Amino acid sequence: MRSVLEHGIIAGCQVIDVTVAVYDGKFHDVDSDGISFEIAGRNSFKDAFTKARPILLEPLMNVTIAIPGHFMGAITGDLNSRRGRIMGMDSIGDQAIIKAIVPLKGLQQYSTQLRSVTAGEGTFSMEFDHYDQLPGPLQEATVAEWQAAHGHKVEE
Repeated sequence: MRSVLEHGIIAGCQVIDVTVAVYDGKFHDVDSDGISFEIAGRNSFKDAFTKARPILLEPLMNVTIAIPGHFMGAITGDLNSRRGRIMGMDSIGDQAIIKAIVPLKGLQQYSTQLRSVTAGEGTFSMEFDHYDQLPGPLQEATVAEWQAAHGHKVEE
């Protein structure tokens, strides 16, 4: 079962927060070996896992952005387009400070975008905050994309 946890079932993602209890099983000299138990464990876990309606989690980052105040509208709009949630705004002189929670996926090319929008005057920092459920339509698209790329299909 541990091998299935590492590589996941529905989208190639590691499975976390799972407890497994094996409550029955016997070894027979004639028809049992280690591989038989591995296959039985893997198949039973896959069956139970798909019936449990699993969800995908995404990492959310705590982001602090410092920009000249006149770029505030452009940057807040950009954060919203990246599914970011603005947690607060402050100003120090003519600098605006924006604090937001943004999915990591939305920050992959953010430094380039921030420099482009602010003509090189904006800076940002980020640190991991927590994991949260990937929204339904994005989860479905992620699963479908992974299954198509790997020739897998989750049974319902």
